[in-house]
Amino acid sequence: MRALCLALGLGLATPGLAAEDPASAAQAAAARLSEASAQLDRAEGARNRVRALTETILAFEDGLEAMRDGLRRAAIRQETLAGELAARETEIARLLGALQTIGQSEGPTLLLHPAGPLGTARSGMILADVTPALETRAAALRETLDEVKVLRALQESAADTLREGLRGAQAARSALSQAIADRTDLPRRFTEDPVKTALLLASTETLEGFASGLSQIAVDEAPGSLPGIRARKGTLPLPVEGRILRRAGEADAAGIARPGLVMATRARALVTTPAAATVRYRGPLLDYGNVIILEPEAGILLVLAGLDVVYGTTGQVLPGGSPVGLMGGTAPGADGLLTGNSPSPGAERSETLYIEVRETNTPVDPETWFQTDEG
Repeated sequence: MRALCLALGLGLATPGLAAEDPASAAQAAAARLSEASAQLDRAEGARNRVRALTETILAFEDGLEAMRDGLRRAAIRQETLAGELAARETEIARLLGALQTIGQSEGPTLLLHPAGPLGTARSGMILADVTPALETRAAALRETLDEVKVLRALQESAADTLREGLRGAQAARSALSQAIADRTDLPRRFTEDPVKTALLLASTETLEGFASGLSQIAVDEAPGSLPGIRARKGTLPLPVEGRILRRAGEADAAGIARPGLVMATRARALVTTPAAATVRYRGPLLDYGNVIILEPEAGILLVLAGLDVVYGTTGQVLPGGSPVGLMGGTAPGADGLLTGNSPSPGAERSETLYIEVRETNTPVDPETWFQTDEG
């Protein structure tokens, strides 16, 4: 009886599966990766191969992000449960011993008491109260052990899914680069004069100065402008998935403040144009690294800097949502996630994209144009 009373002191909380169950989240992410793989197969024969592959890469990025998050939370949850079980090893042993005693005791023996009928009655009343509590704690223990088992199985089965997703994303990026190189159907507003571009680069020391001379490098430019986008001001999608690292005017670690946004994003992330735009320039620029300057409307320039790969040709008109480049870095592998040693979500966003918007060659806060979903 004393063992039964001690077992009642067990603090085994019924874990249940939380609203955001990591196992379910990872399984849902695996399904999204499977659909992305199917999209990659369908993109092979798509009429607009570039758009199909762009959507495929974004689907892979979405699925991999969800898979990373699900596996990270699964590893944390498994470690937490293992710690709880280890800390309560003695109490669990008492619980199991009490349950075993009850299970092995025969009915007549269980009801006998040295104090006679009154003691037997009291013993029966205590057992009536104790047994449901023991069963509740036993159920909680079973649920915890079942959850640990599910999480371990999930991590074992996720290896192939995650690696296949990473391979699929890389294959889609390679196919996209080739499809863009083969593309011949985009209109051109002008042809770039490479000599004038080189002279402009050599003679300017600021982004403002370079932007003011962009019209000089255009040959045979078609008159007019693309349809205006001012009605979409404040609602444009950001060109890359990530989070804002620095806002307009915020200084970096070196004390340098620039009028644009700095987005922290993942290695090899795809960058797209938020609206139809003319490519005014692409290539290295000052200390900004690889840059693409887009003109969605006459008098408005969108500067994207820090890319590793830049797509498109100067003078081309790109539809909204078109790929304009890839971020640098090395895409994370599966091993760190599967062993639970992966970095935090913030640490995985190791690449930075600089976004500047200029109206009549004057920088404005990009957050007035983009939907950032951040306060």
